[in-house]
Amino acid sequence: MSAHKDFQKANDEYVANFGDKGNLPLPPSKKLLIVTCMDARMNLYAILGVKEGEAHIVRNAGGSAKEALRSIVISQRLLGTREIAVIHHTGCGMVTFNTPQLRSLVKESDPDNGALARAVDEIDFLEFSGLEESVREDVKFLEENPLVLRGTKVTGWVYEVETGKLKQIV
Repeated sequence: MSAHKDFQKANDEYVANFGDKGNLPLPPSKKLLIVTCMDARMNLYAILGVKEGEAHIVRNAGGSAKEALRSIVISQRLLGTREIAVIHHTGCGMVTFNTPQLRSLVKESDPDNGALARAVDEIDFLEFSGLEESVREDVKFLEENPLVLRGTKVTGWVYEVETGKLKQIV
């Protein structure tokens, strides 16, 4: 069974309790942007106690700040965010491979597809090996990046998927 078949029923329940959320302003009220992993085990609203309308949440594989930069610029320049929290997590799949391995895997899936091979060779999958070090590197990247507004508060965190605990690293 496809997951999308449950969407309508869930949406009907959501709409029934929607309330006045349609009146939330576009800019996030906490002026906060969170960069985190796409890992389905992380419910950022519950983990951080933020609510709809309070923060932008940018998710990608590994919670890469480099990959999130486009969204960060838009969030800051057009929607007023002034604080960034980078959150990585234990048990992240990004520590289980490296870019050459993933490129080979993709190429092997369709060995006669030259366009696929060229396209995958253009991607840096931004894997990492040290969890806390990856958080520090992402925070440093943002603090030193000229596209991030001066004076932006940038913090770095590790979420433990095994316990639910959040630990500040930077």
